[in-house]
Amino acid sequence: MPIVKAGDINLSYDTFGVGEPLLLIMGFGAPGIAWMPVLPMLAGFKCIYFDNRGIGNSDKADPYTVPQMADDAAHLLSALGIDSALVYGVSMGGMIAQELALRHPARVRKMVLGCTTTGGPNATPPDEETIAALLTAMKLMATDPEQALDILLPIMHPPDFVAAHPEIKQMALMGAAMVPPAPPEVIDRTLAGIARFDSYERLPQVKCPVLIVHGGRDIMLKPANAETLKSRLPQAEMFMIPNAGHNFFAEDPMGIHQRIIEFLKR
Repeated sequence: MPIVKAGDINLSYDTFGVGEPLLLIMGFGAPGIAWMPVLPMLAGFKCIYFDNRGIGNSDKADPYTVPQMADDAAHLLSALGIDSALVYGVSMGGMIAQELALRHPARVRKMVLGCTTTGGPNATPPDEETIAALLTAMKLMATDPEQALDILLPIMHPPDFVAAHPEIKQMALMGAAMVPPAPPEVIDRTLAGIARFDSYERLPQVKCPVLIVHGGRDIMLKPANAETLKSRLPQAEMFMIPNAGHNFFAEDPMGIHQRIIEFLKR
């Protein structure tokens, strides 16, 4: 992936396709190439995906806060000569997308918020066991990715989905081998940054149309978070996928992204 100077740091990014610019923002600890299975389903857009600070081949640099990562995304658009874009963020990437729309409203024409939350005291948190397992898995990726995925996959997907699709582990292992793992200190600092995120009171300031997409069986960021987001956003609609987990697009990749494309092109 190419490297570009975005503000004060270097970000690793790439593009796919042609058309209206669509900025893709990935979640906690995951590199930009995690979007690769989805890219062919986003026809008609110039998809821009990147490694958040501390991840993949982007610079490791404090602070690892959601506002800072939103500024990174804005600087990336500037560096690429893009005044405004459609934005699609998942999980932590959805938090970054919210902050981008709040801090840089002219940059965001429409926004898709996937499996994310407002954060703060109004959010519905995951169980402590889920957070502990996530941290264990993330830190194991550097030394034992197979064991890490055995822990991580049942957090990202319903257990019956994991059992029915053994191929997802092999695909995840292939993806993990393509980028350097996040250092443990980056994992800890980024998680601390997520813990401080709270958009609840500010969300009515978001004026662009928003599509909220969430899995009905998400244990990482529970479905109640989608309802909370919708209650705070002036122009929001919600697409709940009943049988999907946190990695919601695995349930029906073509159908889900057709709905997302229809929203973005409307």
